[in-house]
Amino acid sequence: MTTPTAGEVEVKDTGYEQLIGAEHTNASLTAKIGDIVLKQPSPKQWFVALGFALMGLSALLVSIAWLFYRGVGVWGLNIPVAWGFAIINFVWWIGIGHAGTLISAILLLMRQRWRTSINRLAETMTLFAVMCAGMFPLLHLGRPWVFYWLFPYPNALGMWPQFRSPLVWDVFAVSTYFTVSLVFWYVGLIPDLASLRDRAKKKIVQMAMGVLALGWRGSAAHWYRYESAYLLLAGLSTPLVVSVHSIVSFDFSISILPGWHTTIFPPYFVAGAVYSGFAMVLTIVIPLRAWYKLKDLITIDHLDWMARITLVTGLIVFYGYLTEIFYAWYSGNVFESFMMKNRMTGPYNMFYWALIFCNGLAPQILWWRKARRNLVVLFIMSLIVNIGMWLERFIIVVTSLHADFMPSSWDMYTPTIWDILLYIGTIGFFLLGMVAFVRLLPTIPIAEMKHLLHEKLHHKKAHKEAEA
Repeated sequence: MTTPTAGEVEVKDTGYEQLIGAEHTNASLTAKIGDIVLKQPSPKQWFVALGFALMGLSALLVSIAWLFYRGVGVWGLNIPVAWGFAIINFVWWIGIGHAGTLISAILLLMRQRWRTSINRLAETMTLFAVMCAGMFPLLHLGRPWVFYWLFPYPNALGMWPQFRSPLVWDVFAVSTYFTVSLVFWYVGLIPDLASLRDRAKKKIVQMAMGVLALGWRGSAAHWYRYESAYLLLAGLSTPLVVSVHSIVSFDFSISILPGWHTTIFPPYFVAGAVYSGFAMVLTIVIPLRAWYKLKDLITIDHLDWMARITLVTGLIVFYGYLTEIFYAWYSGNVFESFMMKNRMTGPYNMFYWALIFCNGLAPQILWWRKARRNLVVLFIMSLIVNIGMWLERFIIVVTSLHADFMPSSWDMYTPTIWDILLYIGTIGFFLLGMVAFVRLLPTIPIAEMKHLLHEKLHHKKAHKEAEA
């Protein structure tokens, strides 16, 4: 092995300084992250977020109860727009859930160390986002208590799922995605649960963490099996990033409806999912790092790197918008041309141009380094992208359905208060899950941060030896 020069080592060492504060040791890392759960009182902002989450959850429960009592007629659905808010919000939530798998699995396989401080938050966000997404198709069934008919279970009725239907593909894709993401999230937690078990003072916390830690003692055999399983799960999760939202896009693209029947939808939807997912990670991470004083663990460089990925995926999404316009013109299809003209100048044109601004024009500010490293600008930008990605799903669903081939069937779609309350309710459920997670489990992976610290100290030592 050749000895690295001082200059080479110095560059690597500077890179580690961007990932973790200079003052940390193994003990201080465990204390800083673990005490958020075990000792540190929750800040006032946490209780404010909890209050909003509980109000949203109340709206969710009320809207679901009324939906069960009166049926899906309480929603603003009509004959041409038979999906409405249900499919819009389903696709939006599934998209948000993609950043967790991307940050955790793909960046792990690519050996990107900057994922370490944010991967746990992103993984947790994935789980609750997929839960929120799963509510909409179940409630949209009209009879959610027979949802299991979508699975090929042995039954005396002789009724089997239609495997040529993309809605059945959704069931398998989303359930597989959620299961693998849950296992991946839990496996990554095991060493940290053991750390909390050993530091806890209350007996009930020791018992709970001990059960969840599955007897982890940090032996060489445990670490070998943990790293093997974690890497294997990362490999299994990686294809899901592409496959899940590609299958969701098939809900639209295998139809013959103008605006849906296009081959660009799978990559277009995947890029949009990563785009909205990273925006939501920024929306969550920026307040949390301030509330819990984690600026030395979630550095400004982490936010800069996430902003860069947001910019790149945003450019891909904007390219998709331009491609749709080109398809409508170049195809010579009168229905496609009318669909695009209707989006730009029709009754929903305000939403279309707001979408172009939010997803296409506003993110261009991220080309500037100062904007990427300004927390206020970055937080506002993440909110704009989240709004823009919701508008994208609204435009795709509503403007294609409300005016299709036959003018006699055209109609306007307007969501009712129950559509809106159900959507707000899922946001409350998502927020409740996130605030509960921050209070009950380590927000940042302790074991992975210690490994990062060990690498940093090793490179510092090599640097000193090279200078000597």
